[in-house]
Amino acid sequence: MKKNLATEPPEVNFSEEGLVRHLHLGSIWIQGSMRVDAPTVLVHEYVQRMMAWLLLVDPATAPMRRALQLGLGAGSLSKFCALEVGMRSTAIELNPQVLHACRGWFALPTDHPRLHVVLADAAQEICQPQWQGSVDALQVDLYDQDAAAPVLDSPDFYAHCRSTLTSDGCMTVNLFGRSSSFARSVNSIAQAFGRDAIWAFKATREGNTVVLAQRTATRPDSEVLKKRAAYIQEHWGLPALKWARAMQPA
Repeated sequence: MKKNLATEPPEVNFSEEGLVRHLHLGSIWIQGSMRVDAPTVLVHEYVQRMMAWLLLVDPATAPMRRALQLGLGAGSLSKFCALEVGMRSTAIELNPQVLHACRGWFALPTDHPRLHVVLADAAQEICQPQWQGSVDALQVDLYDQDAAAPVLDSPDFYAHCRSTLTSDGCMTVNLFGRSSSFARSVNSIAQAFGRDAIWAFKATREGNTVVLAQRTATRPDSEVLKKRAAYIQEHWGLPALKWARAMQPA
């Protein structure tokens, strides 16, 4: 969520509800959360769904793959991909205060071979040569402190996202906000990926809609999805059997 274009970055702080700690960017909007007693658990339903790209590949190959997060948030996806799945995971974050907060309050480790944070503007960084055709799972969650709509949501931006993906790579995007438009966002994604490459969930109770877009469109049948979902659920405790029933071609 997690990108701010203002000259002065917003104040970064946190709040707590029992064992759950929330990250804020100078507003009431939650930019990410962590269970204090289980720092790598994915707290929110929509964040769990950002891992649904696993249904579109052989999940047994996931530890050999590479993930890239646009927007660090509370570090949830970065930690999960690197520490639970065993992937190489890189996050791009504009605000250095967010990185400082994640390492101080949200149990984000310092950089090591499987986990790395780049302080940069995501729109510019993904155009760098090292990302082209190298990312298997691109997870996009870019919001400022107002959380009114995605900060980056144009066909050109999604075309750059597509160019980072491997041939069987997948982008997952969180769509949320009072000024956002699901139809407009999906149309922008479709212009870059093609409509037959897009999958989507219905919105969560909180209003987050996760959309997936494949570099190469596939349509795994229900039996394949069910088999992959069982593997994901057994190995990483994610509700993938529910995903397999709920995720639909857009």
